[in-house]
Amino acid sequence: MKKEITVGAAELKWDLETGEVLFDGGDVVFFWTSAMETFFDTIREITGAEATDLVLETTGFRQGIVVGEGFRELKNIDASNVVEWISNTYAPAGWGKVEIVEMDIEQYTFTMHIQDDWEFKMNQLNHKGTKGIFVPSHYAGVLTGLFGQNFWYRTIRYQNDEQPYSIVEYYPSDVTVQQNIRELARRQEDKQIRQLEEMVDEKTQMLQKLVRELSSPVIPVLEGIIVVPMIGSYDEDRTEDLINNTLTELPRHKAEFLLLDLTGLNRHISEHTAQLIDKLAAAARLLGTETILVGVSPELAMIITRTMQDLSKFEALQSLQHGIYYALGRSGRSISQKNK
Repeated sequence: MKKEITVGAAELKWDLETGEVLFDGGDVVFFWTSAMETFFDTIREITGAEATDLVLETTGFRQGIVVGEGFRELKNIDASNVVEWISNTYAPAGWGKVEIVEMDIEQYTFTMHIQDDWEFKMNQLNHKGTKGIFVPSHYAGVLTGLFGQNFWYRTIRYQNDEQPYSIVEYYPSDVTVQQNIRELARRQEDKQIRQLEEMVDEKTQMLQKLVRELSSPVIPVLEGIIVVPMIGSYDEDRTEDLINNTLTELPRHKAEFLLLDLTGLNRHISEHTAQLIDKLAAAARLLGTETILVGVSPELAMIITRTMQDLSKFEALQSLQHGIYYALGRSGRSISQKNK
């Protein structure tokens, strides 16, 4: 059974046997507004709001081009009859009321009033209040297809409870959806780069904190005796961390002797390192703590005596064990071995 009806300027035909529905000769399908809401919400949930807006804008525009080009060939639509055609074609299709209220033929600019379109109704479901994107961009595509030059749009006012319709201006433009896609890709890339930079900065700060903690440990070995191993080279930051951490721990452990273990310095010892040791020892002395250098290899001893006379005033011993024995002896203590 076949049915047909003319509504406005549109011809609708149904073939109930084949399930075919034609709108002005083209296959169409009907969707409930609530179904479209689910479709759009799913896209937004998966891709995010910004990407969804671009997808809807691009899709609406490209679909409009298809419609505009098709009707230009079928019905010879031009500036003389576009006002009547656009109103009589889209209203029967459930796109609400649309009117071209202003048109400048010389400048090819148009102003439309769009009222109660399906996207507006969809956005009103559950009181979401999302602003229309698909429908305005669709009409930009329609004008592009009809007149053979690129149009874009600017929404002057959105329909809401106080305003009965949206006002949208259309004008020739060099802006293309491809440019918008590239701009979004660049924004997303920049966003990812910023996120990666923030992650790197965070990890770097954590690593620096860990390095500071590991590079200036204070190790209590016996009552009144602590050991501070010096490893690698010392820049300004490491120097400050070492001094601050050591001077904080000396009173807490009631240290009488500070053993600076130079084993890890190897060839990294320099004039700056010597100044660091001298400064640390002087500060420790003010707190009542004597500084002893341990882990001094013959090679390191030669370097110290040859280039850094300031360190020759400290008691220097070959190993940490010797340093501990020396500190115990100075404090009147010793380590006794149990008889086997």
